Amino acid sequence: MNVFKEETLLRIFIGESDYHEGKALYEKIVIKAKELQLAGVTVIRGIMGYGANSQIHTAKILRLSEDLPIVIEIVESEENIKKILPFLDEWIGNGIVTMEKVRTIKYED
Repeated sequence: MNVFKEETLLRIFIGESDYHEGKALYEKIVIKAKELQLAGVTVIRGIMGYGANSQIHTAKILRLSEDLPIVIEIVESEENIKKILPFLDEWIGNGIVTMEKVRTIKYED
């Protein structure tokens, strides 16, 4: 059976070298999302990108970057997404967070 829902996609753009209190920021966000019982989180490591400072970061073999782009995605109800926003406000020094309405299809047996 397929379940169709309107939900919210939270997308967090940070750098791999972003830390908060000695822990990688992406790890801290995933752990907090789990504590808040959000449905699921995906962390995507980009192979190339740049941000506000226009410095290009790349994973090319000859030039290994230690600050590759990281995108964290969470799809949940807007009500549940709002639970993690105060933590992001405190933890993110440089980055962008987007929220958008999405239509999901959940496949279940």
